[in-house]
Amino acid sequence: MTNPESLLKLVDARIEEYRSGLSDSNLYSPIAYMMGLGGKRMRPVLTLLGCELFEGRAEDALEPALAIEVFHNFTLLHDDIMDNAPVRRGLPTVFKKWGTSSAILSGDVMSIHACHILAEMNHPRSLDVIRELNRAAIEVCEGQQMDMDFEMYKSVDLDQYIEMIRLKTACLLAGALRMGAIVAGAPEADTKLISDFGENMGIAFQIMDDYLDVFGDQEKVGKQTGGDIIAGKKTFLVLEALALSHGTEREEFSELISDRTMEATSKVEKVIAIYRKLGVPEATLKAADNYVNRAMEALNSIAAPDHRKQVILEYLNTIARRQH
Repeated sequence: MTNPESLLKLVDARIEEYRSGLSDSNLYSPIAYMMGLGGKRMRPVLTLLGCELFEGRAEDALEPALAIEVFHNFTLLHDDIMDNAPVRRGLPTVFKKWGTSSAILSGDVMSIHACHILAEMNHPRSLDVIRELNRAAIEVCEGQQMDMDFEMYKSVDLDQYIEMIRLKTACLLAGALRMGAIVAGAPEADTKLISDFGENMGIAFQIMDDYLDVFGDQEKVGKQTGGDIIAGKKTFLVLEALALSHGTEREEFSELISDRTMEATSKVEKVIAIYRKLGVPEATLKAADNYVNRAMEALNSIAAPDHRKQVILEYLNTIARRQH
């Protein structure tokens, strides 16, 4: 099985080929810029790893790998507009450089390109791969809408939150692995299991991301401690604290987390103190471990050699260490 570093080189080379084929215009230049911002390229590498897990050739899954990365970057481009984010990966976001209307249109083209890349595949199961990308794409949009809806809800429970991150984040990781498995001709039962593995790992990653926003090493995480608290986001930790508190304590915490006037440092310190009192850090880590265990159950049930599964696990562990 090819090591992930070599697969990343394949992905990067295919992305550069895609970028070089784009015309220099106000429609396509933003796409080339967005695709050139870098990143972990986790989803396309997982597509290739999913293919090799079932003894397929990585080269045969390069087009699905490119398609899922183009689609992922389309979602980031539009997310930046919705979040009014000025910077991504240390550089101005597309809508800040080209304007909102141009950014929306370029993003639209990226979503179409993702399907077009797959439509041009010379593979007997190309239609199945297209269906898989479309399914994952719809779920990402559903998850994004749920996330936006949550901002207007007075209350959100943990089950709703898990479903939101399953749709918004985890389903695309699952889709990447599933697309690779489809290209390799894996049995449907194993394709479902590798999808379950990716989905549960994706949920665990997001829960840990919420945890590290508050309790991670600020220098390693690369962002302000308690940024989600300051922004008033309904994270796993917030919902866990609400679930663990009762009566007046719950009302006071709810008012605190919703307060947009309090000085940021003071708010973060008060929220963290409540988290520690309620046992939120421990409960959050336990929840993340639970989803990792579910993922491992799925992976262990797949009819593939253990050494191939180990490559995927080591790759995801490496990605997790970079994030944390």
